[in-house]
Amino acid sequence: MADLPDCRLNTDPPFSYVGLDVFGPWTVSSRRTRGGHADSKRWVVLFCRQSVRAIHIEIIESMDTSSFINAMRRFITIRGPVKQLRSDRGTNFVGACHELLIPSNINGRIERFLTDQGCVWEFNPPHASYMGGAWERMIGLTRKILDSMFLQLGSSKITHEVLVTLMAEVTAIVNSRPLVPVSTDPDDPFILTPATLLTLKTGPSLAPPGNFDGKDLYKRQWRQVQSLANTFWDRWRKQYLSTLQTRRKWQSDKPNLTKGSLVLIKVNQAKRNTWPIGRIAEVFPSKDGRVRKVEVKVAHPDGVKVLLRPVTELVLVLPSDD
Repeated sequence: MADLPDCRLNTDPPFSYVGLDVFGPWTVSSRRTRGGHADSKRWVVLFCRQSVRAIHIEIIESMDTSSFINAMRRFITIRGPVKQLRSDRGTNFVGACHELLIPSNINGRIERFLTDQGCVWEFNPPHASYMGGAWERMIGLTRKILDSMFLQLGSSKITHEVLVTLMAEVTAIVNSRPLVPVSTDPDDPFILTPATLLTLKTGPSLAPPGNFDGKDLYKRQWRQVQSLANTFWDRWRKQYLSTLQTRRKWQSDKPNLTKGSLVLIKVNQAKRNTWPIGRIAEVFPSKDGRVRKVEVKVAHPDGVKVLLRPVTELVLVLPSDD
């Protein structure tokens, strides 16, 4: 396993180095009609600060490039300029990168953009979501809880305003988690959280007075939001604690894949008795000298194709002759 990247250890202003992803959709009641309600879909863009993993959430109405650019502009106007963005290769992300003329490593090589307000966009290789572990864990757990909550709502539709307010409550809950072990000293009750570093305030974001339960889902909108926020808090607290346990890491040392090696490509959609074979055309070593992504030449009926893949998707069949 690689060492922590520099963006996870820097002391730059908040949200200078950001990982992001989109998840959803959920159905909301957009407007009233004579026959009832008109429904539409909403997605969530989650921006995660790399150093302390604070999050920022924006709502989008579609998965196209234009909608995502608007969400990113809202994020930048609130949080300030960004030095580096990291994401997977979603079509809306790639399209936004081209529209905004942001240099990227879309072809596998990172281009440096050395200006005062420059921004570099780094794309992870296809099928390598684990390379975004710093923000994928936040997204995965948040999405899992929200999906189960909205699934239980069933036919009960929430409005766009309720969804936006709920996402603000979710942001406050996720950003209030402790970053370090809580001190046992009674004279030191201070708990360091992402919200503390963002707002420079030590007090938590308190909920409105009163008890909110499942019955409030069918009452006024503000009580509906608080009931959903309480449900999210209860599930977040229970499921997030298990992620703080010690994890096993890759400790064994394996040789790097080299240019010219013959590899077997793992393809989940491969047809029966099909074994995709390719030859490594280019390797991309990391700063520590480890090769974690490569370009592979694969023979297809319409010609030779070059694929960018992480090494976890490859099985070495025959090493190259040095």
